[in-house]
Amino acid sequence: MRFDPRHPMPADLIIVLGSPNDDQGRLHSVAIERCEAALRLHRDNAESELLLTGGFGAHFNTTDKPHAHYLREWLLAHGVVPDAVLPFAESRNTLEDASLSKPIALASGARLAVVVTSDYHLDRARFVFEREYAGSGVRLLFLGTRTDESVCKLDLAALRKHEGEALVRLRAGNI
Repeated sequence: MRFDPRHPMPADLIIVLGSPNDDQGRLHSVAIERCEAALRLHRDNAESELLLTGGFGAHFNTTDKPHAHYLREWLLAHGVVPDAVLPFAESRNTLEDASLSKPIALASGARLAVVVTSDYHLDRARFVFEREYAGSGVRLLFLGTRTDESVCKLDLAALRKHEGEALVRLRAGNI
C-alpha cells in the first residue's frame, strides 16, 4: 500500500533506503529527499524508530563508513534524537535492504513500517520488501519521494531503465 502523507497512520518504524553519497560522504540529492521525507514522518510519529540502510558499494559509497552513517548524521543534524535510530542494515542493494532490515524490524517489535525510497525506485522496492516481509507480521506502507530532476546529478534515465529491467527479472523469478 502506498503511504499517503495527507492521511498519516501511526507507524512504528520508518525504513529509509540508501542511495548514493560522494567520496567525502556528502549525500546526493535523492538521499536528502528520502531523509527529508523520513524526518517529516518521524515528526508526525514521535515514537517511531528509524531503520537506515546502506553499507558499501562501488556504485553508491566508497568511503570508510557505511552509507547509513551519513543518513544518520543528516537526521541527527535535523533534530532526530540518537535513541530513535536503530542499528544499520549495511546493505549493498535493494535485495539486501529488505533481507537485512527484516530481523532488525522484527527485533524492534514493529507492526507498521513505512519504507521510504525515491519515486523511480518505488515499484521494485515494494516488490522486494513485500516478498521478503510476507508472513512476518509487519505491515508495510511505501512512500516514494519526488526526485527533483533540476538538482539531481545522477543519470536518472539509466536508473529508471535499470529499475524497470530489474523488476522484470524479479517478477520472472530470475533474482
